[in-house]
Amino acid sequence: MTEAPLPVEPARHRRPRAGYAMAATAATLWAVNGTVSKVILASGVSSLRLSQVRTTGALAGLVLVLLVTAPERLRVRRRELPFLALFGIGGLAFVQWFYFLAIHRLAIGIALLIQYLAPLLVALWARYVFHEHVRRRIWLALALALGGLALIVNVANSGTISTAGVLFSLLAALTYALYILLAEHAVGSRDAVSLLAWGFAFAALFWAIIAPWWSFPWHRVGVDVSLLGRLGGHHLPVWSLMSFMVVVGTIVPFFLLVSALRHLPATRVGIIAMLEPVIATIVAWAWLEESLGAAQLAGAAVVLGAILLAQTAR
Repeated sequence: MTEAPLPVEPARHRRPRAGYAMAATAATLWAVNGTVSKVILASGVSSLRLSQVRTTGALAGLVLVLLVTAPERLRVRRRELPFLALFGIGGLAFVQWFYFLAIHRLAIGIALLIQYLAPLLVALWARYVFHEHVRRRIWLALALALGGLALIVNVANSGTISTAGVLFSLLAALTYALYILLAEHAVGSRDAVSLLAWGFAFAALFWAIIAPWWSFPWHRVGVDVSLLGRLGGHHLPVWSLMSFMVVVGTIVPFFLLVSALRHLPATRVGIIAMLEPVIATIVAWAWLEESLGAAQLAGAAVVLGAILLAQTAR
């Protein structure tokens, strides 16, 4: 998911090609992480517990990096705490939880495409809450997205796709939109890395209260599980998959995306991030043998086109 931009560096320090490579790599890693997470969920670990592991692991990694490189960036003023708590719980914690709940019930690509309705929700917020001018192409994109969504959920035969999965994907889109709005608000006073660190801190605290660590199903962590699909004959321990999810699927792409924002405008980085649902669909097809009907593929293409259209407008 796209992070709030860091302060802009002078143009002479920018390397656009490096920025494109970093953003594309981040989107690819998140796409692969979706399938890895689905394998973990199939082992019996709940969506809530998986969100807790990812959040707490990312917190530990980000704080460790900041302590080594720039510990002063962890300083926080008391008046910032309520906002950071809302950002961490309402944004980071819930968007991951709803995403995990969605991919446990839907094809990964479909769940991500619905979640990426978030930029359109931000446009609606800007128009009707902030009373900003929203270009006509945004409304066209919204209409296209809704039409594509109708094809994806197959309204003529809704039993073919999990209604709960679609609902969780929409909730993920809502919380992702909240995350974007809160990050945009905070970027003027705090850099993206420390913002994430504090956000993950409150998210981890929230999950620790909701689901105390002493009741965590530790016995599942050491179990060897099938990688499913075309890799069903291979097995790995759950802890190794969780480690991949935290390091390669969370910390590394977050840092890559933040680094990309040093070389490219946030709008371009956002467009590149749209590679995630496309690559996730390919990975899920190649690995898990997930398949979609012709109407649903058409709906996915329409939604993707709508989001790309929306990204070309402010």
